[in-house]
Amino acid sequence: MTDITSARPKTSGAGRTLIVFYFIMTIAALARSVFEIVAHFQVAPVAYVLSLFSGVVYLIATIALLTPGRPAFRVAQVAITIELVGVLLVGTLSVIDFSLFPFSGDRGTVWAYYGLEYLLIPLALPILGLLFLRSQRAVFAQEA
Repeated sequence: MTDITSARPKTSGAGRTLIVFYFIMTIAALARSVFEIVAHFQVAPVAYVLSLFSGVVYLIATIALLTPGRPAFRVAQVAITIELVGVLLVGTLSVIDFSLFPFSGDRGTVWAYYGLEYLLIPLALPILGLLFLRSQRAVFAQEA
């Protein structure tokens, strides 16, 4: 018989911490974007829609990281890869052209300036997430 407890590190230690950070970012991005869309969408519609999109990506990644099995592993991989591309693309655009996402209170987005308003967590999280998934490939396959 196989010892399942030793094959489940994704729900303890680093895995649990990663999931908690994804959950916090989900709440932060969705709450911010919904509020800004409802309160003053016309001020910066692109930034607010990007924040909503990032919140949905964080939500999908969080659920996929919590769900056992190979399909969840694939969903997590895709979501976290989209997240990384989004952070790098929006972050680079915001640095190149300051007028796109001004670094002032209510006109930014979660991924602008590589997530500087969120202590650069949006930049670090997908990198750590992909490294974590790489180390847990066997665990996800075993839990199918």
